[in-house]
Amino acid sequence: MIQGILTSASRWFALAGSFIALLVAAMSVYSIIGRAFLSKPLFGDVEITQMGIAASISLCLPWCQLHRGNILVDFFTQSTSVRTRQILDSVGAFLLAAMCVLLAWRTTMGAIAVSGASETSMILGLPMWWAYASLAPGLLLSALVAVWQASLLLIGQDELI
Repeated sequence: MIQGILTSASRWFALAGSFIALLVAAMSVYSIIGRAFLSKPLFGDVEITQMGIAASISLCLPWCQLHRGNILVDFFTQSTSVRTRQILDSVGAFLLAAMCVLLAWRTTMGAIAVSGASETSMILGLPMWWAYASLAPGLLLSALVAVWQASLLLIGQDELI
């Protein structure tokens, strides 16, 4: 049940992140064509690109973790037993989860702080707390996926989600 929920949530987050990246790409093409041929670039395209791609990456992180797509340096562990690798991978997943929780907490606190200061982007005047707040959900789901995987590895189950 937990596995199904994490898989489904990660899939929806990845689809949302992909859609945002697609919108940013389309906007960039529009702005480049406008700049090159009409001398009318899209106003604030860099700000939108920065915010959109940050959100997109964060939303795609759980899917990456779900499929164990993060880089592993296994040069030193290739000759160890399967159980040793499972334990080391479990420790790595727990550390990743801790890092994601820390980042989610700090981005949430950052969102609250910049919202309280009414900080906005320089060109479009978009509230900066949107950018910070958009990072937390993906980071939290990544942490949940990593904890689930680490737990499975600890009990010796390598058939991850």
